[in-house]
Amino acid sequence: MNLKIKDVQLYNAVSKMSRPIADSTHDISTIKFYIVEITTQDGVTGQGYLLSFHYSSQAIEGALKDVRQHILSRNYAINETIKLKQDYEIESEYFGNVGLLRWAQAAVNVAMWDAWGKIMKQPIHKLLGSNGKKIPVYGSGGWLNYTDDELVEEVTGYKARGFKAVKVKVGSPEMERDIMRLHKVREVLGSGVKIMMDANQGMNVGDAIKLSDTVRPLGIHWFEEPVSNTDFAGYEIIRNKTGISLAMGEREYDCQALKELIRRNALDLWQPDLLRLGGVEEWRNSAILANAYQIPCLPHYYKDYDVPLLATISNPYGAESFDWIDEIIDNKMVIDNGYAIQREGAGWGFAFKEECMERITR
Repeated sequence: MNLKIKDVQLYNAVSKMSRPIADSTHDISTIKFYIVEITTQDGVTGQGYLLSFHYSSQAIEGALKDVRQHILSRNYAINETIKLKQDYEIESEYFGNVGLLRWAQAAVNVAMWDAWGKIMKQPIHKLLGSNGKKIPVYGSGGWLNYTDDELVEEVTGYKARGFKAVKVKVGSPEMERDIMRLHKVREVLGSGVKIMMDANQGMNVGDAIKLSDTVRPLGIHWFEEPVSNTDFAGYEIIRNKTGISLAMGEREYDCQALKELIRRNALDLWQPDLLRLGGVEEWRNSAILANAYQIPCLPHYYKDYDVPLLATISNPYGAESFDWIDEIIDNKMVIDNGYAIQREGAGWGFAFKEECMERITR
């Protein structure tokens, strides 16, 4: 079998659920993705995608084209994921391999794992050694630009589908609105569904403490990114002052923040982002480090990759669920009573529908 990479093609796709959304720091106009498709000499294909929204399309496409050219100018085998990453880190260091260039390399990494799984005729969660655990998922959203009716419709929809936990955005210009929204969510969900809140780094330490204390009677399960991801002292203060569980990690391109928050005893849940960290190996390495300090892994966004990966580590906490790609892929993930059902197809077990993909020209 010829494992060498023959071709790399790039595409973009827009979610059929695309609509303007907003959190405390961003107004997002489009839910958009970039897709890398790799083909081996024997015709086996693999796909990997990254979430881009409406941001920096020319920069993202440029980064993807650069890594594509790097691959096609070498002679990589589909299973040489670590070698490719190491080579490209050297190649991209001058302009900064921590950032967008790492995203591009990671999308390739994810596509290579998809193809390797197909060659081995195994799903990723078995290829890497399954822990046999059921992976819970939580319903994410609660965007700040939602009307009260839209917020209620979303969270009650998650409950009706069997989800046992939902996440709501906070960080409104007026804190009273956050408090009102959280009370409304608790009222319509009752006591049987966990509620989490996410400030997307949009608060200061004092306000984060005030909000945490004010909504304590609601039983908030954890608080995500209350302040800037670089404000390690802030995380330490919030946790010590309020006792609320803190989650972060989605903005990180390596494990430095995780190490510092571990040192300060200021983190309860680690949220690795598969694409920012650089791919499957680095995601798993970060989860191993977190586990060494009894911090569970609760990854950011990419449930269709994270659910199988969570089944290969010792400390899975759960996955974040959005429905954004469900209608533009051929095999959407099934969620039953709050737990994800692992796909058993080879590789990641799904592919984007051809009619939903727009090819990026050379």
